[in-house]
Amino acid sequence: MAYNSDNIFAKIINGLLPSNKLYEDEHVLVIRDKYPVAPVHVLVLPKAQYVSFDDFVAGETPETIAHFFKIIRKVAHDLNIGTSGYRLITNHGRDAVQTVPHFHVHILAGKNLGNLIPESAN
Repeated sequence: MAYNSDNIFAKIINGLLPSNKLYEDEHVLVIRDKYPVAPVHVLVLPKAQYVSFDDFVAGETPETIAHFFKIIRKVAHDLNIGTSGYRLITNHGRDAVQTVPHFHVHILAGKNLGNLIPESAN
């Protein structure tokens, strides 16, 4: 999947679409998901143009990668979910049903999220 600079997250990062921002710095943007699937559902986006986790890790510096994941932890603690628990989800490619060609991590929390994969899917 090639990077498409017309994707929804690129538009949000570039200020072309509105979002509910929770955190922003020169490398990372954190927004509330417009269609939450849990009481807490936020998206963590690198501002650089990366299609997926694989692309991000292959193309970024170790410092920027570490910063990205430290921001995830910071946001989780700012949202008071560090103790009760949270789930991180990112999708890479067709089989993972990646729908937006911009790397992002979902932080989900605020209720028991159940098993990662339902028993019936095994």
